[in-house]
Amino acid sequence: MSTDTNQTAFAGTTQWWPRLKQTIRDWIPLGRLSYSQEGEDLILARLLGAPATSGFFVDVGAHHPVRFSNTYYFYRRGWCGINVDPLPGTEHRFRRLRPRDITLECGVAVAPGVLTYHAFNEPALNTFSAEEAAKKAQGEYRVIARTQVPVRRLDDLLNQHLPAGTAIDFMTIDAEGLDFEIVQSNDWQRYRPRFVLVELLETGLAEIAAHPTALFLADHGYRACAKSVNTVFFVDSRDAPA
Repeated sequence: MSTDTNQTAFAGTTQWWPRLKQTIRDWIPLGRLSYSQEGEDLILARLLGAPATSGFFVDVGAHHPVRFSNTYYFYRRGWCGINVDPLPGTEHRFRRLRPRDITLECGVAVAPGVLTYHAFNEPALNTFSAEEAAKKAQGEYRVIARTQVPVRRLDDLLNQHLPAGTAIDFMTIDAEGLDFEIVQSNDWQRYRPRFVLVELLETGLAEIAAHPTALFLADHGYRACAKSVNTVFFVDSRDAPA
């Protein structure tokens, strides 16, 4: 291609690229861009009310600083929090992209110890549950490694790492099959987020109330208030009576 042709092509790019960027901004305003897998961050923003420039979250099963994140939307607006995930390299990734956060590279379970971690070729599917691993190891997805990973109770992690006097605005839990154990491992009297998001797979609207996680949270003063495809939102009934 000649120099003149290159220059013409470049000139054409400089003409249409700014218009394309403006069109994208018009159709997808930055303030409403979701980073969650199913729009959980935007649902939560609506539930929380007026946008706040500061707040605190706890993300168990954080997976990635941006991809499929229920918390990055809030981080971009000045929030910070605690991220927990056993995936090797989690601390490095979060500290590089989200330096205000506290990031812990470990698992969470109802009892401290060591569990087998099933790692997939799609990291979003990684799980401590052998049953979930067997279900998901189909088609293009497969387990590529199994390792022994230390796990701790959630209340133990919060005892050690939650800054003194900090209220938790919301907690999100997505652990691919171990979610109920994580919910059971918190001290709900001491650490009481306003909202709790939990992944309840294969649970329809009519089935939420009878789900073990919903029953457990109801006993601790939380009720379901919203749902995406797989995530149920619970609100502290003390702050939002029915």
